[in-house]
Amino acid sequence: MIKIQLIGHLGKNAVLHEVNGKQVLNFSVAHNERYKNAQGVAQERTIWADCAMWAPNAVGAYLLQGTYVYVEGVPFLDMYTTQSGSPACALKVRVTNVQLLNHGPRLEGKPGGEGSQEGGLAAPVPEDVTEELPF
Repeated sequence: MIKIQLIGHLGKNAVLHEVNGKQVLNFSVAHNERYKNAQGVAQERTIWADCAMWAPNAVGAYLLQGTYVYVEGVPFLDMYTTQSGSPACALKVRVTNVQLLNHGPRLEGKPGGEGSQEGGLAAPVPEDVTEELPF
């Protein structure tokens, strides 16, 4: 089994759909990646994951735009052709677990920053979410 773990913010409110008589909760999670290019210039890019949670539980009501979440699931790529005719793909996740995190990234002087305990709905955010995971 291949498993993926995501920590990021929801891009929009989760939407509940019914497919073949089963409920599925769809939402997207964004993670901002910071790096330096070959010239040493700081860059930032956003990686999006489209998530589908089949047989969703009560957490769906809390999955609102901007919510900071931890998501586990099985990844797969959706290959498609754009309107211009070029090939593209999207990262998709069949969600097995989702947890609401207390606050967003720790940025001093910003709402939800260092020391903020807004929400209090789930596990605390790790000290440094950019460190390597042991797997």
